[in-house]
Amino acid sequence: MKNVKLSINNLGKIRLGYAVGFLLLVFAYLGTLYANRRFTDQAKLVQHSNQMIVNLETMLSKLSETESGLKGYFITGIPGYLRPYEAVKKTTDSFYRLLVNETDGNDFQRQKLAELKPQIDRRFFLFDNNLNIYERNNKVITDSLMMMQPQSKAAMDKIKAIVGEMKAKATLVLIERDKKVQATTNGLNLINIVSVIIAIGLVVFGFVTHAKENKAKQSAEQHMRDYQEELKLGIEKLAKANTELIKMRGLEKFAITGRIARTIAHEVRNPLTNINLAAEQLKTEIPANYESTDFLFEMIRRNSNRINQLISDLLNSTKFSELNFTKISANELLDETLKEATDRVSLTEVKVIKKYSDNMCDLSVDMDRIKIAVLNIIINGLEAMEKRPDSKLILETKGEEGKCKIIISDNGTGMDDEALSRLFEPYFTSKPKGNGLGLTNTQNIILNHKGDISVKSKKGEGTTFTITLNFAS
Repeated sequence: MKNVKLSINNLGKIRLGYAVGFLLLVFAYLGTLYANRRFTDQAKLVQHSNQMIVNLETMLSKLSETESGLKGYFITGIPGYLRPYEAVKKTTDSFYRLLVNETDGNDFQRQKLAELKPQIDRRFFLFDNNLNIYERNNKVITDSLMMMQPQSKAAMDKIKAIVGEMKAKATLVLIERDKKVQATTNGLNLINIVSVIIAIGLVVFGFVTHAKENKAKQSAEQHMRDYQEELKLGIEKLAKANTELIKMRGLEKFAITGRIARTIAHEVRNPLTNINLAAEQLKTEIPANYESTDFLFEMIRRNSNRINQLISDLLNSTKFSELNFTKISANELLDETLKEATDRVSLTEVKVIKKYSDNMCDLSVDMDRIKIAVLNIIINGLEAMEKRPDSKLILETKGEEGKCKIIISDNGTGMDDEALSRLFEPYFTSKPKGNGLGLTNTQNIILNHKGDISVKSKKGEGTTFTITLNFAS
């Protein structure tokens, strides 16, 4: 028991260790989730900054393409050079609105966008004006057109300067966000490393504690098995002793019943003999013309004989008698006894079920008396199932612990505990016309054969008689 207590205490420590490790892993997992979320948010911000820089460069590139297209048109007069110019005019507003959305919440960039918009409009205004001058002069570059170039260049330089400032600011923000992403990544890596360390620690802890406690656990289990085996043997011994005690009490009760029966027979038969003698004497002394007295004397004689027969039956049911042994198998014994109850079985419409063992040794019994004992049990079972639907009488034989067991079961009315405890008492019966000596005689016959009889019954479910006999030697 000491080992068991130590094992239980150590098991508690192991559970505590695993619980702590589990909580640490949970915290690490939550930290990983938080870091992943921060990493995702920071990554989105970095992507936003990159996208803003890309959009600024794209818009600036498109404006440069517009300028190149106009110059090509002015030099060659080929209208194809104007296609980029027309396309950029349509997309510039879209890029500008996109930048407005991307700079939501950024006051500096919003301010720069506010400065950029007039310059872009002015740039396109100058482009359109130069284009009109060029076409009005039959596609000839005039002095007035040349004079417009410094203004166009100044507007473009202003646009480049503003975009440059916005890109520089966005680049600083991007660098800062990159640092945060890196810091988050480092934190996430640290959490992952800690998680791995904790997992490895749990594995090592589990291996060490298992190796340490396995021997104690096996010892505790062995002690437990030994204790259970001792307890099982004790229970078996106690059950066997209880069975023997019940048998001894039954034998003692039977012996007491026999002594009482002999005492009653002696005490009753002596006065009964005197009563018979007195009646005979009176019959000779009373005149013969008193015819009415013959009826009274006959009544005395008949009841005296009835009392004497009852006493004889009681003595016969409680005394040991000499037996004439013959060998017969238990299966054959049941079949021959059942033949004597064939009419009863037919009248009650009971289904007889036989569960005979194939390999049964012979019994050494007094055929006439043992058949009386078995027949009494069968008749009682048939009467208990009378007028009950689906009635079944089960006859079973089997060898167990070197003895033969004959088991007779019915699904009749059954008995309560009080009736079961008095079942073998002389003159105890629940039948209106029974004398209460049948099962007493059955017990006497079984005991005469050095056997044993036991009964199990439950009210409303049925009764089972078990007869245990020795095999023939």
